[in-house]
Amino acid sequence: MATEHAFAPYVRALGKGKRGSRSLSQDEARDAMSMILHQQVEPEQLGAFLMLLRLKEETPGELAGFVEAVRHFHSYSPAQVSGVQVDIDWSSYAGKKRHLPWFLLSALTLAGQGIKVFMHGAKGHTQGRIYSEDVLQQLGLPVAQNWAQVETQLRSKNFSFMSLQHLSPALDQLIGLRAIFGLRSPVHTLTRLLNPLAAKHTIDGVFHPAYGPLHQQTAMLLKHPRSLTIRGDGGEAEVRPDSECELQWVDEQTSSSQIWQRHLNKRDTQEQLLDPQRLRLLWKDDQKDTYGEAAVISTLASCLVLLGKAKEQQEATLLATQWWRSRDRDLM
Repeated sequence: MATEHAFAPYVRALGKGKRGSRSLSQDEARDAMSMILHQQVEPEQLGAFLMLLRLKEETPGELAGFVEAVRHFHSYSPAQVSGVQVDIDWSSYAGKKRHLPWFLLSALTLAGQGIKVFMHGAKGHTQGRIYSEDVLQQLGLPVAQNWAQVETQLRSKNFSFMSLQHLSPALDQLIGLRAIFGLRSPVHTLTRLLNPLAAKHTIDGVFHPAYGPLHQQTAMLLKHPRSLTIRGDGGEAEVRPDSECELQWVDEQTSSSQIWQRHLNKRDTQEQLLDPQRLRLLWKDDQKDTYGEAAVISTLASCLVLLGKAKEQQEATLLATQWWRSRDRDLM
């Protein structure tokens, strides 16, 4: 009789039928992801594992265990960017399909005020979307390929973006399996929660309502001091200015949920031209864009509450408007 593979118990736990299957503990999830990252599983096991999780839906404990395994595998730590304090970890993995990524201008406005922002994301895993990495490059803003470049960019510009391809090649390969599965996997969720440089403040976005509390609970298990999950436009961390927006907060292990009121009175229903140069035109004040500017200010306001610069939406919006109007228009 063949000896059972060491990874088989994790597949069995997830797939033993309606009565016999169960979620993994945080420790089991950590061990399972560690085996995946060390390529100690068979392709058939990997596919079954990811899709059983997808069908069951991941738990906060499973996600926290996965994140812990990735951090340990890559030895993530603030020491990788020596002497640089990262203020905000900003994940950008969903991409945009209806509106431009206006939140990039919110992040750059923060950077102009001395707030160090580290953004990370992946691209190309879903057809018909535009991704932050490509947009930044089209705007002439460099993206980092290693930690030395991250350090240089944070010191000089207070902003750096690193692709998952360089942040975690192993996870980048796993995200790429979407084209084979035809479905997203838990990897799309755990990447948003990595916070590799242990920033005190984290911000991420979700599309489906159930994922907001899931991210919130996972952030608490991972002991993220202050986090914000936005049910944002297209699943990115961008407050929609033309509708009410749900925000999930964590503040030192205390969680809360909040509905932010719309910034614009009228819903935007026009077909949008997804030309990244519109971001540059708005930044430089060469072209007005009512929706874009409202999205920038609304998202910036949520960041100011996260950072403790303001206490509530109205106060934060006033300050965000001031910061936006005083931005360095020569940046692009």
